[in-house]
Amino acid sequence: MDVEGGRAAVSVVGGDLRHLVGRDGEVLEALQELTRLAVLAQTGERSRLMLDIAGHRAARRTELTERGRRAAEEVRTSGQRLVLEPMSPFERKIVHDAVAAAGLTSESEGEEPQRRVVVLPS
Repeated sequence: MDVEGGRAAVSVVGGDLRHLVGRDGEVLEALQELTRLAVLAQTGERSRLMLDIAGHRAARRTELTERGRRAAEEVRTSGQRLVLEPMSPFERKIVHDAVAAAGLTSESEGEEPQRRVVVLPS
């Protein structure tokens, strides 16, 4: 367990944990939500705890940072807004941060689970 950006971060490591991650991290997301609900039940306070299993979330963060950087470069070159694929709130936050670090702005549009990042030209 660690603290990253003011939120508790729990990493589960071990043998073959792919079944706890699931396709596209779906099981991981469900386990994180159940963990947050357990914290709420015990403390009466909401938790922003981040759960990572087998390094899935860390690897995904690296992929999404690169995706945001490439999207910003594409928008800078084309001058056109770019609509990305649907993402979870965790994923969108990483892309928004990468786009901002590249000097452009972005926004989210749509409704869950089809909410997506739109990278805007400057």
